[in-house]
Amino acid sequence: MPTENLLHPRRTTLDGFRVMRSGLVVALVVAAALVPQMTHNQYYLGVAFQAEMLMCLALGLNIVVGYAGMLDLGFAAFFAIGAYTTGILSTKDHWSILASIAPGVVIAVVSALIIGFPTLRLRSDYLAVVTLGFGEIIQTIAINLNQTGGPTGIYAIPALTFGSVVVESNTGYYYVFFVLVLVFAIFSTRLRGSRLGRAWLCIREDEDAAKAMGINTNHYKLYAYVFGAVLGSITGSLYAPALTAISPASFGFSESLLIVMAVAIGGLGSIWGVMFGAAVVEIFPEVFRSFAQARLLVFGVALVILMVLRPRGLFPERAFQVVGARIRRRFDRPQGSATLQLAGDVLVGPGDKT
Repeated sequence: MPTENLLHPRRTTLDGFRVMRSGLVVALVVAAALVPQMTHNQYYLGVAFQAEMLMCLALGLNIVVGYAGMLDLGFAAFFAIGAYTTGILSTKDHWSILASIAPGVVIAVVSALIIGFPTLRLRSDYLAVVTLGFGEIIQTIAINLNQTGGPTGIYAIPALTFGSVVVESNTGYYYVFFVLVLVFAIFSTRLRGSRLGRAWLCIREDEDAAKAMGINTNHYKLYAYVFGAVLGSITGSLYAPALTAISPASFGFSESLLIVMAVAIGGLGSIWGVMFGAAVVEIFPEVFRSFAQARLLVFGVALVILMVLRPRGLFPERAFQVVGARIRRRFDRPQGSATLQLAGDVLVGPGDKT
């Protein structure tokens, strides 16, 4: 056994835990990639890619709510901006789906700046009311504008294409959103560990203390709002061709509430948690479909029980670190009983004489 491992048993345990965690992540990714090979049922694959879509939206909202601590009840507005921009440009101006993503992002960012700059100074319930109003405004605009198709929406949206490859099936869109979930998750992980992410966490825990430390809280909160808008818009741009038709009813308060539920159930600030929470919110109603008209009631009762038993979410923030700490405590030994010491160049146990 190397001398370094004998001198630092905790480091060896931690390294082993990191390897185990990495192996678990790889196994989950591979298993998710093989789902279409395990079942050819288009209904199941449709539900699966809907769950992936909700994961993307939850990861975007997690930046706003989980990292920066701002309650946003109108996040579906950015989802709608991306979807309608793609729908209008692809059907009326014959843009490709990929080319229409950038204009949707630009419009979402401009909207976030217009709404966020004067309102993000507010806190808690007041901010939630403003974001709720923003979501209702976007839905009302979609209902009343002729360019957006009015209440009937936009239909006959062309399929997503990558060169000569045309994505038309549920299997194809499953893999499209699968890649998008991976990209968003990696981006969120890197963002959380950055200077920007640490400032958000400081604001979330105590905004007044963050101000006292010299953090410009208004600017950093605006950054979080903009990043969330970008992720929501991209998701909407790819969601429109997946359904081939969109309408204002798909982007109302109920959709925003589902996204908030996914983040809260999974665990605020937890990347794995919000993805798992999105899967629960999307799949549970399908599991309870056998209850017919009572399925939403059963679903609601199940969620209430879940939040009572797990108030911090199914997979709370820093869950891996907590598990790692428990493993380290389990393998720790009392000082002096099993600690190896150096006597010159020879390793000597506590009971040996030097």
